[in-house]
Amino acid sequence: MKSAVETLEPTRAKLTVEVSYEELKPSIDHAYSHIAEQVNVPGFRKGKVPARIIDQRVGRAAVIEHAVNDALPNLYRDAVAETGIKPLGQPEVDVTEVPNLTGAVGGQLTFTAEVDVRPEITLPDLSTYEIAVDSVEVTDEDVEQRLESLRERFGTLVGVDRAAADDDFVSIDLRATVGEEEVDSVTGTSYQVGAGTMLEGMDEAITGLSAGESTTFTTTLVGGERAGEEAEVTVTVNSVKERELPAADDEFAELASEFDTIEELRADLREQVGKDKNSNRAVAARDQLLERLRGEIEFPLPKNAVDAEIKAHLEAEGKAEDDPHGEEVREDTEKAMRDQFILDELAQALEVQVGQNELLEFLLSTSRQYGMDPNEFIQSAGQAGQIPVFAGELARNKALAVALRKVKVVDGEGKDVDLSDFIGSDDEDAAAALAEAAAVADAAEPAVESADSAESADSGDSADSADSGDSADSAESAPSAD
Repeated sequence: MKSAVETLEPTRAKLTVEVSYEELKPSIDHAYSHIAEQVNVPGFRKGKVPARIIDQRVGRAAVIEHAVNDALPNLYRDAVAETGIKPLGQPEVDVTEVPNLTGAVGGQLTFTAEVDVRPEITLPDLSTYEIAVDSVEVTDEDVEQRLESLRERFGTLVGVDRAAADDDFVSIDLRATVGEEEVDSVTGTSYQVGAGTMLEGMDEAITGLSAGESTTFTTTLVGGERAGEEAEVTVTVNSVKERELPAADDEFAELASEFDTIEELRADLREQVGKDKNSNRAVAARDQLLERLRGEIEFPLPKNAVDAEIKAHLEAEGKAEDDPHGEEVREDTEKAMRDQFILDELAQALEVQVGQNELLEFLLSTSRQYGMDPNEFIQSAGQAGQIPVFAGELARNKALAVALRKVKVVDGEGKDVDLSDFIGSDDEDAAAALAEAAAVADAAEPAVESADSAESADSGDSADSADSGDSADSAESAPSAD
């Protein structure tokens, strides 16, 4: 087999592949055998029909077509490996020459395959990079805020005979109408005034209402079939409660922690805040590194690959291919693809490898993020062919962490910052530690277990409840000679 590659555009290539009759003959023989199993010819048993009879009854052209379609996927993959191109998505295949159709031995198969390819990317010298992050200073205010969060977890809700104010917990009924039509209603739902997690304008409407009082306000619906429409919403307050916090004393320290005194608890919270701020610095360094790489590396994106991503996005939302929303998400799609290409190149340059144990841990962590049973998540991902996608994502995360080892990181005073706890060393894994740091940085209350979705403000005394607030990786696809 001979193959040659022609660059049509910076992100598109054309393969020309020539396959001799002898190389294609196994596929031709297999085509005869397969057709012989399917045709009924008087005087011959199935599977025993001679080639010349098949040529007479079915036609040599059908045999060659069968053989070519059977051989093309492997021939294409071999040509990709031989030429070293990095294809994206489905190739456009055109068969330009086939072996003799007269039954005589000879001729060759020739086909072309046009396909998007990964852009050429030149990485900068990371050893020249210097990234500045904040100095770590834990203030008394930081500690008191953390202590306040912990006290809130152990607070109780107490009914009050007054109008609702910020941070109060209310039980409310809602009724929404568009014109004369009622489009939605709920009763007895719990809400913390000022949380801003429901309808726009509701906080202002509730503030100042006492139990048994109602008001109506105009807002834009954000969910359901009438999303985006303007509606009149009537809200009725059933009850008002405020949260009482336990005193910050030794008794509370014993209740809420393993410590005997409030000062011991404060000291532990101070240490936790320091660890969290260091985690935030690691994440900030990671984000700055990626942002700098984005700004300094220029390369064209394959338009077909971007369009395919947008099409898949629209299909997932049940929208037509020409829906205007496609152009709205183009910028984000291009940004995500650009990041992916940069990190893939980084992973290759740094020779990042993903071990089975690392991948398993990554899948387990991802399953927890989705709130799914790990076994079901992994099984579902395997059936959908998504395991390689997750492996690619892990490799990119790991590449960014490993890249940080080559970058000089300093604090606001110009002092070197040691991020080894979060990016590992040459002898240990980095991705898991950095991912854990990112998870801590993203958490609402990093050092204190996040509150469970708590009981409604009406049904219990706990105050917990009201706090609630295919890609460029597509592998080389098997073409056909349609």
